[in-house]
Amino acid sequence: MSGEVRFMQGNEACAEAAIRAGLSFFAGYPITPSTEIAESLADRLPRVGGTFIQMEDEIASMAAVIGASLTGAKAMTATSGPGFSLKQENIGYAALAEVPCVVVNVQRMGPSTGLPTSPAQGDVMQARWGTHGDHPIVVLSPSSVRETYDLTIWAFNISERLRVPVILLLDEIVAHMREKIIIPEEVSIEVRPSPTTPPGEYLPYAPLPGSDIPPMAAFGDGYRYHVTGLFHSESGMPIGKGEKAEHLLRRICQKVERRRAELVRTQVENCEDAELIIFSYGATARSALRASRNLRGRGYRVGFAKTSVIWPFPAEALREIAAGAHTVLVPEMNLGQLVLEVERALLCQCQVLSYSRVDGEMITPDEIERRVLEVLS
Repeated sequence: MSGEVRFMQGNEACAEAAIRAGLSFFAGYPITPSTEIAESLADRLPRVGGTFIQMEDEIASMAAVIGASLTGAKAMTATSGPGFSLKQENIGYAALAEVPCVVVNVQRMGPSTGLPTSPAQGDVMQARWGTHGDHPIVVLSPSSVRETYDLTIWAFNISERLRVPVILLLDEIVAHMREKIIIPEEVSIEVRPSPTTPPGEYLPYAPLPGSDIPPMAAFGDGYRYHVTGLFHSESGMPIGKGEKAEHLLRRICQKVERRRAELVRTQVENCEDAELIIFSYGATARSALRASRNLRGRGYRVGFAKTSVIWPFPAEALREIAAGAHTVLVPEMNLGQLVLEVERALLCQCQVLSYSRVDGEMITPDEIERRVLEVLS
């Protein structure tokens, strides 16, 4: 595909793609290693008629994003480990109130302040379960600068279409590396469903017939409705416990689960005859791909698979990918988080092994190769 050739950092690609997707409001608080996203948008967003605001903290940033989205704006924030933790309560609010928004989390070594400039993949479970209660969430994980660009646009599209918070889970390596990318000339841009009923007949949480996603009116457009973090009826007014609360919770969770097949994105190479498959995500997938190719070149039946969508987890796709393998190796820059989902998905289908590194350094292809050879010997 033809397009403009750029040499970009991952964080810069994220900012540029957000504007391309229609971002008109950003609220955030500077935090390493996501700061370049805010810096880029502070310059670029006002030039295209958008609003950039540095809030007093991460909690307020997430609240401002929710408020902006309710007025019809495409809204985003960006942060890292400690800030992501602070945003979790309001992410839960957005999930229950069905407010579209994009949250970028550039992972760093933790917990606490940890190693602020070092890479990690320790927020995988927090991205899915960081807020309390059952809730809908979609989490995307790019492995390159170009994929960061593409997944940022897709994050906005998913968020708008499904009315859910979408997490873009980068890591410090992808965020700070620079690569040549080709900016696509054409991209698909989606917007949230709008009401077709008169304001007096509008029910803000009543899905259209045959759908599980309610149309969303913007504050200020003449549609009066109530938004709350309490369980609520189709009118938006709070309700007590009971069947209506259960119906709401099941609906907002199922609108993601029912679209699992269209959300899953996997990349595979040489898995058809592989006896061992390296399954990975994020920056670690770069080392995994190189290691698998090196081992293939030496005659070992090793395959490569990666997912760009962590949640919902691609369990069915992984079972098909690993159908003929006896081992799946999961390298991660954590003590083993996504490997737990791999184990759950594959059950007794094959052996699942974890390879972890948590010293603030990237897992290298050589490390993965050595571990694979130990398993195959």
